[in-house]
Amino acid sequence: MNFTSPRRRFAHAAVAGLALTGLLSACGGSDSGDGTKSSGPVTLPFWGWANGQDAVAKAFNASHKDVKLKYTKVTDQLTMQKQLTNAVKAGNAPCLVQNTAEYVTSWVSQGALADITQYVGSSKDKFNAGAWASAQVQGKSYGVPTSSAPNFTIYRTDIFEKYGIKPPATWDDFIAAGKVLKKHGIKITNYAGEDPSTLEVLAMQAGAHWYAIDGNSWKVDFQDAGTLKAAKVIQEIIDNDLNSKLSFADYAAVQRNYDNGGTATRQISTWQMAGMVQNFTKSFGKWALSPWPTYQGEAAKTPAGTNLTGSVTLVTKQCKDVEQAAEAALWLSTNTGAVKTMASPTTGNGVMPALADSNSYVGEAVSDKLLGKNYQPAQKVVIDSLNTITTDWTFGPDWTAMFTEMQAGWAKVVGKQEKVTDLLAHMQEWTVKDLKSRGISVKG
Repeated sequence: MNFTSPRRRFAHAAVAGLALTGLLSACGGSDSGDGTKSSGPVTLPFWGWANGQDAVAKAFNASHKDVKLKYTKVTDQLTMQKQLTNAVKAGNAPCLVQNTAEYVTSWVSQGALADITQYVGSSKDKFNAGAWASAQVQGKSYGVPTSSAPNFTIYRTDIFEKYGIKPPATWDDFIAAGKVLKKHGIKITNYAGEDPSTLEVLAMQAGAHWYAIDGNSWKVDFQDAGTLKAAKVIQEIIDNDLNSKLSFADYAAVQRNYDNGGTATRQISTWQMAGMVQNFTKSFGKWALSPWPTYQGEAAKTPAGTNLTGSVTLVTKQCKDVEQAAEAALWLSTNTGAVKTMASPTTGNGVMPALADSNSYVGEAVSDKLLGKNYQPAQKVVIDSLNTITTDWTFGPDWTAMFTEMQAGWAKVVGKQEKVTDLLAHMQEWTVKDLKSRGISVKG
């Protein structure tokens, strides 16, 4: 599945007031974050990692006289987490930072972000409700959403046709197709050992809630019915050796594997097509989209784009020019040229915009070169997916630490050293203990 460069879009980031105390506070800093405008030209440091952002930053600078973006490209999201943490501690955080929704609560807890509600609140109706919520904590905006994440399956039509397989409509179908492909030396999916987002997205789709607010406390549950349903599917795929185990540490090797037909499907969003387009040489025109598999007997439901790409442009509390930074963040998400650049898998990273009406950008976000004759049908799959995305997933205040801990266990799961249920039991105990160690009230 490989949701690397971790991830999110339509999910609702909720947090209890009690949970925001006792964590790392922003050290030092060049400003109190009160939004006071500086006199004279303003330069806003902007950190991100998405393809196309440098071009968008240049376009912003060309169209603005008194405000300029100083863009710095970070290697990937995991590097971003480390660098931003260090910058906040050192008091030299950038004004703007690309991040993803599951980390918003954590950064608010750490006192790293500025409340920009007064500057962006009037623009709420320009965005779809789920994407808008992704940049909020307790009704306050700390950034502007940049993208949403329709999710679907992309599969090799030539391989499926050769072996008489239909696009899997359910996870049971998916496993059955995987068993057929296995007989011919082909894997149906790839589980990177460093990327437990596979477990997260299947649990989210199944109605799981790892974190929830219960009064003035957090409730933690890594063993609810939805999570166990997801665990069963994943375990069967692993037990039957239906998955490749290629790490994204060697990104080129992963892409070659798909291009050469070693793995036949991916559950992805639009942005991942960019990497395929940029790295494939053999299989152009042999791919098609189908809806994300459902659980047997259930209606279509897709996860909220976890770990997919930069979903929000956040404003840090240490920024000297919060108001200008908030206005720049709005421009990045609403300017027609900027949105079109980022939506394209060629000029950007193929993200679907967070705008309330983004259907007109679908053609930019999917690749004619990759899909060939399947290009037009693919657009309907993408549009339909936007209406099935979960909106009730909550991110905990220790998400970064939790996900790091889960990564170590996931590697053991992929390596068949432990079961998915073993990892879940560990994460339940570990997360409750971790929250308590931070002085956060928790049940679970």
